[in-house]
Amino acid sequence: MARKGILSSNIPTGTRSKPAARPPAPSRGTVGALQSSLSKLQENAVQEISADLIEDAGVEDRLGFSGEAHKQLKDSLETYGQQVPVLLRPHSTKNGHYEIVYGRRRLKALKDLGLPVKAMVRQLDDHALIMAQGQENTARQDLSFIEKASFAAQLQDMKYDRQTIAAALSIDLPMVSRMLKIGTAFTLPFLRNIGSAPGIGRDRWATLAKAMEADGASNRVDAFMRTPDFATLSSNDRFEAALKRAAAPKPAKALTKPRTLRTADGKALADIKQTTRGVTLNIPSRTADGFDTWFNANADAVLQDLHDQWTKSTDAE
Repeated sequence: MARKGILSSNIPTGTRSKPAARPPAPSRGTVGALQSSLSKLQENAVQEISADLIEDAGVEDRLGFSGEAHKQLKDSLETYGQQVPVLLRPHSTKNGHYEIVYGRRRLKALKDLGLPVKAMVRQLDDHALIMAQGQENTARQDLSFIEKASFAAQLQDMKYDRQTIAAALSIDLPMVSRMLKIGTAFTLPFLRNIGSAPGIGRDRWATLAKAMEADGASNRVDAFMRTPDFATLSSNDRFEAALKRAAAPKPAKALTKPRTLRTADGKALADIKQTTRGVTLNIPSRTADGFDTWFNANADAVLQDLHDQWTKSTDAE
């Protein structure tokens, strides 16, 4: 008979009850899989990050920002908000900061507006960053030929091999060679001045590259780039202006037929011609008998006398 205060039990005398079984501990493989899944979820999650915490990285894939296009992008973001996130990676040395992988135009516009940036954050090494940036560029239809060629040239300067460049831009090796031929023909500052030139293809850029090899071409183009007129042109027109000034100057068209000036006895004295650039007088030494040397020594007085005669004639009119 059971003692008072103690419930009876069907458990045989001398037998103790076993504690409830614990669930088996997850294996290391299971923990790794969970962590990997959480990391992927975090990478695909869109976060809002201050634009001031985002710095540049990778390769320069945009040759300047069109003022009008930038304004349109800002107006769109202000009206409709940011619909497509940018891609970032954690900064390698600054805790809490990030580096841009792609989405530079959106980042600049959002920063100007003082708005946070919607972004996905992924752990990417330099090689993975280049591949991600290149693949994003390939998917965009508005990237011009010279921007892609410049992108390829910058990768080559960073010691990436041609196979990597081809993979980054989703092009074959022959096309890599053609792009590098153009991309390496110009400095990055020069291309920034021209801009993306969306209407200019490979053949026209090849023509400019050849024209820039002429004597004085670089100086002529650089001089024009420093003028106020250059800044007012569209990117396509900047290219055309650079090509026009790089080309070797054509000989001036004569306004009159060249003629020979002669002495009273008919002896050839000098050749004279007038072009759109002015009047040219040539006294051949082989027939001048020293007159060329005398004329050179007395040119100031001779021309002054002629100028005085011209002034009197115009005053008389």
